[in-house]
Amino acid sequence: MSKPGIHPSYTMAKITCACGHVHETASTRGSFSVEICSACHPFYTGKQKLVDTAGRIDRFQRKYGRITAKTE
Repeated sequence: MSKPGIHPSYTMAKITCACGHVHETASTRGSFSVEICSACHPFYTGKQKLVDTAGRIDRFQRKYGRITAKTE
């Protein structure tokens, strides 16, 4: 069907996620790694994972009134 010599060749590739999950597929790029996949993405797992860098999340929530100040 395809014209010879103009299409890239597909080879089997392993896409490895940072969580350790491995997807096997065909690719013109070859094997590579990704930071997040469907096995660990919060949308698919239902688990919320927040990475707080220097209190940015708390500062944002205080600024927009999402939480009140901590009282002791």
